[in-house]
Amino acid sequence: MIIKPDCQDIYYKDVKQKCLTSFLFCSILPKVIVMEKIVEQGLLYDFYGELLTEHQKKIYEDVVYNDLSLTEIAKENGISRQGVHDLVRRCNHILQEYEDKLHLIARFMKVKKNIGQLQELTNDTEISREELIQKVGNISRQILEEL
Repeated sequence: MIIKPDCQDIYYKDVKQKCLTSFLFCSILPKVIVMEKIVEQGLLYDFYGELLTEHQKKIYEDVVYNDLSLTEIAKENGISRQGVHDLVRRCNHILQEYEDKLHLIARFMKVKKNIGQLQELTNDTEISREELIQKVGNISRQILEEL
């Protein structure tokens, strides 16, 4: 006896899978965006943080690196939660302005990408010596242009 699946069951499983996939995507996406923002803030701070005042650095580090809540930071520093929020926004703006003018992070990312390409070339066993020399020369010129 051959058992045929009910078309309704197949449809239900397909819809269930699509809904589950959509749910996972919608629930994970905000976390990814938050993580990207934290990475961006960390890079900005790594490159330009020394240009902030000591007070700004302390508050910003507590938010970005120590993952403290605005309320915790406010209590610790004797300022309002709104004050902490405003200071962090101001720091984000200041750091982003430095990047917009100096482009140090953008340059760093280009050099990092080029170094990754060089690393890939070292693992490529099918490339000829002449082609390798040419590609390494091109990539090294790109790196030197960024410096």
